[in-house]
Amino acid sequence: MKRLLTMTFGLAVAMAMTLPVQAANARGKSEITLGGKKVSVDFGRPTLHGRTVSEMLSQLKEGGFWRLGADTSTTFETGTDLAFGDETLPAGTYSLWAEKLAGNKWDLVFNKQHGQWGTQHDPKLDLVKVPLEESKADDSAEMVTIELGEEGGGGTFAVQWGDLVLETSFTAK
Repeated sequence: MKRLLTMTFGLAVAMAMTLPVQAANARGKSEITLGGKKVSVDFGRPTLHGRTVSEMLSQLKEGGFWRLGADTSTTFETGTDLAFGDETLPAGTYSLWAEKLAGNKWDLVFNKQHGQWGTQHDPKLDLVKVPLEESKADDSAEMVTIELGEEGGGGTFAVQWGDLVLETSFTAK
């Protein structure tokens, strides 16, 4: 009996060591309602730990993608079609990415794949890209923060990390 318990315990420890390491970062969520339909974003919240956002994003070159969070992909879900300027995002669930462009410009990218690990971006599945406006915040956000807000019958999307702010607006169709 003692040997059976020892073997069972040893097997349980070995199995636990082969399981993937669970996400260590906190998760955040923001949601609004437009026209009676929910719009939400769920994201991992990495921290700066004394570094600057410039240091954290320094490896991004032109055409590179930031996963807008940590761990599993940032997930954007909308129960209604949304208009971002001339671009229409159909109701559905997407992963979110920020693509770094030339001259400190950024695009918000909605990708048809979602639920994957946050570094597994497949550009062939990008559906909609919309420009983001970059600005500097007066205060610094230690953790990535994504906020959805209601504004004038539409919505706003803003991500902040450190003093970097990227934002855009949208309306329900």
